[in-house]
Amino acid sequence: MTVSDLLSGPLRKPKLADLVIDTLRKRISAGDYAAGSKLPTESQMTSIFGVSRTVVREAMAALAADGLVQARQGAGVFVMANAASAFTAIGAESSNKISVALNVLEVRMGIEIESAGLAAVRRSSSQDAAIQEAWNAFERQIKAGTPTGKTDFAFHRAIAEATNNPFYIEVLDGLGSRTIPCDVTSPWGTDSVLTLEYQQGLQQEHLVILKAISAQDASAAREAMRQHLGRSQDRYRQRLREQ
Repeated sequence: MTVSDLLSGPLRKPKLADLVIDTLRKRISAGDYAAGSKLPTESQMTSIFGVSRTVVREAMAALAADGLVQARQGAGVFVMANAASAFTAIGAESSNKISVALNVLEVRMGIEIESAGLAAVRRSSSQDAAIQEAWNAFERQIKAGTPTGKTDFAFHRAIAEATNNPFYIEVLDGLGSRTIPCDVTSPWGTDSVLTLEYQQGLQQEHLVILKAISAQDASAAREAMRQHLGRSQDRYRQRLREQ
């Protein structure tokens, strides 16, 4: 049975990519695809699931963001090692409890404050441009009124890449894009954190981080990231008090 067959029922049709993601996640969890093993090629995936290459690519991007797989240029897509499983579990957390969101932010602060400082010192010109491009993409999506969660995550990931320490990237990938509260897929996203005003505020905080890294000011970069994540904590604590 293909994914298309599963969509023939009378119920509301889920996205094709979501069904591919769910199937692969279960097979990885069950050990059908062991840590370090190579997944079927993109062409093979289209035949296995009966979907287009675009759907396969969307599924792979989502699994990579959650730290389950990693694409290696010219080699294929591989299942991530078990060392990232603890972080993957946090990234895959489906609870909508605000206390969980606060725990995730606390972990991010321990990682991303230092990564911002290292990025300021170690970043190359191309890495500096990649951070700027991620910021620009966020800006375009705000103006278009489209969800910004993936570009928000891309901005933070570009900073991790600029540390030139692969473990910062691995941990952030393990936490996954669902740790970004303004993403519509986040279990903690609400109308109040998806407003234009909220996202414009995030973008201004990102700009301060961007400028500090571009200026190679490590102290300012750390402080800007501390302020950014700290404000997110404050916003969640306020929501918790309101409940």
